[in-house]
Amino acid sequence: MSVMVIAGGLSAERDVSLRSGRRLAESLREEGEDVSVVDLDASLVPSLQNDPPDVVIPLVHGAAGEDGSLADVLDALDIRYVGSGAVACRQTFDKAIAKGIVADHGLQVPSGYSLPHGIFRDLGAPAVMAAIVDRLGLPLMVKPTCGGSALGATLVREAEQLPPAMVAAFAYGDSALLERYVPGVEVAVSVVDLGHGPQAWPAVEIVPRSGIYDYAARYTAGETEFFVPARISTSQADACAAAAVTAHQALGLRDWSRVDFIIDGDDIVFL
Repeated sequence: MSVMVIAGGLSAERDVSLRSGRRLAESLREEGEDVSVVDLDASLVPSLQNDPPDVVIPLVHGAAGEDGSLADVLDALDIRYVGSGAVACRQTFDKAIAKGIVADHGLQVPSGYSLPHGIFRDLGAPAVMAAIVDRLGLPLMVKPTCGGSALGATLVREAEQLPPAMVAAFAYGDSALLERYVPGVEVAVSVVDLGHGPQAWPAVEIVPRSGIYDYAARYTAGETEFFVPARISTSQADACAAAAVTAHQALGLRDWSRVDFIIDGDDIVFL
Protein backbone atom coordinates (compact mmCIF):
# COMPACT_ATOMS: atom_id res chain seq x y z
CA MET A 1 0.00 0.00 0.00
CA SER A 2 1.27 3.47 -0.86
CA VAL A 3 0.79 5.98 1.94
CA MET A 4 1.30 9.73 1.68
CA VAL A 5 1.79 11.61 4.95
CA ILE A 6 1.09 15.32 4.55
CA ALA A 7 2.92 17.45 7.11
CA GLY A 8 4.36 20.92 7.49
CA GLY A 9 2.32 23.83 6.20
CA LEU A 10 2.82 27.47 7.11
CA SER A 11 1.15 27.75 10.51
CA ALA A 12 2.99 28.41 13.77
CA GLU A 13 2.79 24.66 14.39
CA ARG A 14 4.82 23.74 11.30
CA ASP A 15 7.76 22.26 13.23
CA VAL A 16 5.46 20.13 15.38
CA SER A 17 3.69 18.86 12.27
CA LEU A 18 6.93 17.92 10.52
CA ARG A 19 8.10 16.08 13.62
CA SER A 20 4.82 14.16 13.78
CA GLY A 21 5.04 13.30 10.09
CA ARG A 22 8.57 11.92 10.37
CA ARG A 23 7.72 9.78 13.37
CA LEU A 24 4.62 8.32 11.78
CA ALA A 25 6.46 7.61 8.53
CA GLU A 26 9.22 5.79 10.41
CA SER A 27 6.68 3.63 12.24
CA LEU A 28 4.83 2.74 9.04
CA ARG A 29 8.04 1.89 7.20
CA GLU A 30 8.97 -0.46 10.03
CA GLU A 31 5.69 -2.24 9.26
CA GLY A 32 6.68 -2.54 5.61
CA GLU A 33 4.52 0.22 4.16
CA ASP A 34 5.59 2.39 1.21
CA VAL A 35 5.49 5.86 2.76
CA SER A 36 6.25 9.34 1.46
CA VAL A 37 6.17 12.55 3.49
CA VAL A 38 4.99 15.59 1.55
CA ASP A 39 4.81 19.23 2.60
CA LEU A 40 1.65 21.28 2.29
CA ASP A 41 2.65 23.58 -0.56
CA ALA A 42 1.95 24.30 -4.23
CA SER A 43 3.40 20.95 -5.33
CA LEU A 44 0.85 18.93 -3.35
CA VAL A 45 -2.13 18.97 -5.72
CA PRO A 46 -0.11 18.09 -8.86
CA SER A 47 1.54 15.28 -6.91
CA LEU A 48 -1.82 13.89 -5.83
CA GLN A 49 -3.20 14.13 -9.36
CA ASN A 50 -0.19 12.63 -11.16
CA ASP A 51 0.59 9.82 -8.74
CA PRO A 52 -2.27 9.38 -6.28
CA PRO A 53 -1.43 7.26 -3.22
CA ASP A 54 -3.70 4.54 -1.91
CA VAL A 55 -4.35 6.64 1.17
CA VAL A 56 -3.33 9.99 2.64
CA ILE A 57 -2.70 10.64 6.33
CA PRO A 58 -3.00 14.40 7.00
CA LEU A 59 -0.80 15.51 9.89
CA VAL A 60 -0.77 19.24 9.24
CA HIS A 61 -1.33 21.11 12.49
CA GLY A 62 -3.11 24.43 12.77
CA ALA A 63 -4.84 26.35 10.00
CA ALA A 64 -5.26 24.63 6.61
CA GLY A 65 -4.63 21.24 8.19
CA GLU A 66 -7.02 21.10 11.12
CA ASP A 67 -9.60 23.69 10.04
CA GLY A 68 -11.13 21.51 7.31
CA SER A 69 -9.43 23.16 4.33
CA LEU A 70 -7.14 20.23 3.52
CA ALA A 71 -10.00 17.76 3.92
CA ASP A 72 -12.04 19.76 1.39
CA VAL A 73 -9.18 19.64 -1.12
CA LEU A 74 -8.74 15.89 -0.67
CA ASP A 75 -12.48 15.37 -1.10
CA ALA A 76 -12.45 17.48 -4.28
CA LEU A 77 -9.63 15.32 -5.66
CA ASP A 78 -11.43 12.11 -4.60
CA ILE A 79 -8.43 11.04 -2.51
CA ARG A 80 -8.93 8.59 0.35
CA TYR A 81 -7.64 9.88 3.65
CA VAL A 82 -7.56 8.97 7.31
CA GLY A 83 -9.29 11.25 9.77
CA SER A 84 -12.27 13.54 10.01
CA GLY A 85 -14.06 15.31 7.20
CA ALA A 86 -14.13 19.04 6.60
CA VAL A 87 -17.27 19.89 8.59
CA ALA A 88 -16.11 18.01 11.69
CA CYS A 89 -12.67 19.60 11.43
CA ARG A 90 -14.09 23.11 11.23
CA GLN A 91 -16.36 22.81 14.23
CA THR A 92 -13.67 21.10 16.31
CA PHE A 93 -10.89 23.55 15.38
CA ASP A 94 -12.91 26.38 16.93
CA LYS A 95 -12.74 25.65 20.66
CA ALA A 96 -15.79 27.77 21.50
CA ILE A 97 -17.97 25.96 18.95
CA ALA A 98 -16.65 22.56 20.03
CA LYS A 99 -17.38 23.36 23.68
CA GLY A 100 -20.94 24.32 22.82
CA ILE A 101 -21.54 21.11 20.89
CA VAL A 102 -20.22 18.75 23.56
CA ALA A 103 -22.03 20.70 26.29
CA ASP A 104 -25.28 20.12 24.39
CA HIS A 105 -24.46 16.39 24.62
CA GLY A 106 -24.09 16.47 28.38
CA LEU A 107 -20.37 17.02 28.92
CA GLN A 108 -19.07 19.52 31.45
CA VAL A 109 -17.08 22.44 30.05
CA PRO A 110 -15.36 25.41 31.72
CA SER A 111 -17.34 28.64 31.87
CA GLY A 112 -15.91 31.15 29.46
CA TYR A 113 -16.22 33.68 26.66
CA SER A 114 -14.84 33.91 23.14
CA LEU A 115 -13.91 37.46 22.12
CA PRO A 116 -12.95 38.53 18.59
CA HIS A 117 -10.18 41.11 18.53
CA GLY A 118 -12.40 43.72 16.93
CA ILE A 119 -15.10 43.51 19.61
CA PHE A 120 -12.49 43.51 22.35
CA ARG A 121 -10.99 46.68 20.88
CA ASP A 122 -14.16 48.52 19.89
CA LEU A 123 -16.03 48.00 23.17
CA GLY A 124 -13.08 49.09 25.28
CA ALA A 125 -10.59 46.51 26.46
CA PRO A 126 -10.37 47.60 30.14
CA ALA A 127 -14.15 47.49 30.66
CA VAL A 128 -14.52 44.13 28.91
CA MET A 129 -11.67 42.55 30.86
CA ALA A 130 -13.01 43.87 34.17
CA ALA A 131 -16.46 42.46 33.43
CA ILE A 132 -15.04 39.03 32.58
CA VAL A 133 -12.87 38.89 35.69
CA ASP A 134 -15.87 39.92 37.78
CA ARG A 135 -17.99 37.19 36.17
CA LEU A 136 -15.52 34.29 36.04
CA GLY A 137 -13.13 35.18 38.83
CA LEU A 138 -9.43 34.35 38.87
CA PRO A 139 -7.42 32.44 37.84
CA LEU A 140 -8.35 32.29 34.15
CA MET A 141 -7.00 30.43 31.14
CA VAL A 142 -6.59 32.65 28.09
CA LYS A 143 -5.84 31.09 24.70
CA PRO A 144 -6.53 31.52 21.00
CA THR A 145 -10.02 30.33 20.11
CA CYS A 146 -8.51 28.35 17.22
CA GLY A 147 -5.18 26.58 17.09
CA GLY A 148 -3.26 24.04 19.10
CA SER A 149 -0.02 23.12 20.87
CA ALA A 150 -0.92 25.63 23.62
CA LEU A 151 0.60 28.44 21.54
CA GLY A 152 -0.57 31.77 22.91
CA ALA A 153 -2.06 30.17 26.03
CA THR A 154 -1.54 31.83 29.42
CA LEU A 155 -2.66 31.08 32.97
CA VAL A 156 -3.77 34.41 34.44
CA ARG A 157 -3.63 34.52 38.24
CA GLU A 158 -3.78 38.30 38.73
CA ALA A 159 -5.87 40.92 36.92
CA GLU A 160 -2.79 42.80 35.72
CA GLN A 161 -1.67 39.68 33.85
CA LEU A 162 -4.78 39.68 31.67
CA PRO A 163 -3.85 42.40 29.10
CA PRO A 164 -0.55 40.76 28.05
CA ALA A 165 -2.29 37.38 28.02
CA MET A 166 -4.85 38.76 25.56
CA VAL A 167 -2.05 40.14 23.39
CA ALA A 168 -0.38 36.71 23.40
CA ALA A 169 -3.60 34.99 22.36
CA PHE A 170 -4.35 37.50 19.59
CA ALA A 171 -0.84 36.93 18.22
CA TYR A 172 -2.07 33.51 17.04
CA GLY A 173 -5.56 34.39 15.83
CA ASP A 174 -8.27 37.02 15.71
CA SER A 175 -10.28 35.58 18.59
CA ALA A 176 -9.38 34.75 22.19
CA LEU A 177 -11.06 32.30 24.55
CA LEU A 178 -11.15 33.20 28.24
CA GLU A 179 -12.15 30.35 30.55
CA ARG A 180 -12.43 29.69 34.26
CA TYR A 181 -9.32 27.79 35.28
CA VAL A 182 -10.12 24.25 36.39
CA PRO A 183 -7.49 22.67 38.66
CA GLY A 184 -7.13 18.92 38.82
CA VAL A 185 -5.61 15.95 37.05
CA GLU A 186 -5.10 16.47 33.32
CA VAL A 187 -5.64 13.45 31.10
CA ALA A 188 -5.82 12.75 27.38
CA VAL A 189 -8.00 9.99 25.96
CA SER A 190 -7.48 8.67 22.44
CA VAL A 191 -10.48 7.36 20.53
CA VAL A 192 -10.02 4.98 17.61
CA ASP A 193 -12.66 3.62 15.22
CA LEU A 194 -11.51 0.70 13.08
CA GLY A 195 -14.95 0.21 11.59
CA HIS A 196 -16.75 -1.28 14.57
CA GLY A 197 -17.59 1.92 16.42
CA PRO A 198 -15.37 4.30 18.39
CA GLN A 199 -13.39 2.80 21.26
CA ALA A 200 -11.56 4.78 23.94
CA TRP A 201 -8.01 3.82 24.85
CA PRO A 202 -6.72 4.10 28.43
CA ALA A 203 -6.37 7.65 29.68
CA VAL A 204 -2.88 9.16 29.73
CA GLU A 205 -2.13 11.34 32.76
CA ILE A 206 -0.13 14.46 31.94
CA VAL A 207 2.10 15.96 34.64
CA PRO A 208 4.16 18.98 33.46
CA ARG A 209 7.03 20.00 35.72
CA SER A 210 5.97 23.64 35.47
CA GLY A 211 2.39 22.86 36.45
CA ILE A 212 1.05 24.09 33.10
CA TYR A 213 1.00 21.97 29.94
CA ASP A 214 2.23 24.77 27.67
CA TYR A 215 4.25 24.62 24.45
CA ALA A 216 7.56 24.12 26.25
CA ALA A 217 6.11 21.38 28.44
CA ARG A 218 4.75 19.59 25.38
CA TYR A 219 7.83 19.64 23.20
CA THR A 220 10.85 19.87 25.51
CA ALA A 221 12.28 16.53 26.57
CA GLY A 222 11.98 15.88 30.29
CA GLU A 223 9.55 18.72 30.99
CA THR A 224 6.49 16.48 31.32
CA GLU A 225 5.81 13.07 32.83
CA PHE A 226 3.19 10.78 31.32
CA PHE A 227 1.49 7.97 33.21
CA VAL A 228 -0.24 5.18 31.28
CA PRO A 229 -2.71 4.25 32.53
CA ALA A 230 -3.52 7.43 34.43
CA ARG A 231 -3.36 7.27 38.21
CA ILE A 232 -7.10 7.65 38.63
CA SER A 233 -9.87 5.45 39.98
CA THR A 234 -11.65 2.88 37.84
CA SER A 235 -14.83 4.94 37.96
CA GLN A 236 -12.96 8.06 36.82
CA ALA A 237 -11.27 6.12 34.01
CA ASP A 238 -14.62 4.75 32.86
CA ALA A 239 -16.16 8.23 32.97
CA CYS A 240 -13.30 9.68 30.91
CA ALA A 241 -13.63 6.91 28.32
CA ALA A 242 -17.37 7.42 28.00
CA ALA A 243 -16.98 11.20 27.76
CA ALA A 244 -14.28 10.88 25.08
CA VAL A 245 -16.50 8.66 22.92
CA THR A 246 -19.41 11.06 23.43
CA ALA A 247 -17.26 14.00 22.31
CA HIS A 248 -15.94 12.05 19.30
CA GLN A 249 -19.45 11.24 18.13
CA ALA A 250 -20.98 14.63 18.98
CA LEU A 251 -18.35 16.45 16.93
CA GLY A 252 -18.76 14.07 13.99
CA LEU A 253 -15.15 12.91 14.15
CA ARG A 254 -13.92 9.93 12.16
CA ASP A 255 -11.22 7.26 12.52
CA TRP A 256 -9.30 8.80 15.42
CA SER A 257 -9.30 11.66 17.88
CA ARG A 258 -7.80 12.75 21.19
CA VAL A 259 -9.92 14.38 23.85
CA ASP A 260 -8.43 16.31 26.78
CA PHE A 261 -10.04 16.49 30.21
CA ILE A 262 -9.40 17.84 33.68
CA ILE A 263 -10.55 15.57 36.50
CA ASP A 264 -11.69 17.72 39.41
CA GLY A 265 -12.98 15.30 42.04
CA ASP A 266 -16.11 13.73 40.56
CA ASP A 267 -16.20 16.22 37.68
CA ILE A 268 -14.82 15.32 34.24
CA VAL A 269 -14.33 18.65 32.45
CA PHE A 270 -13.83 18.79 28.67
CA LEU A 271 -10.97 21.01 27.50
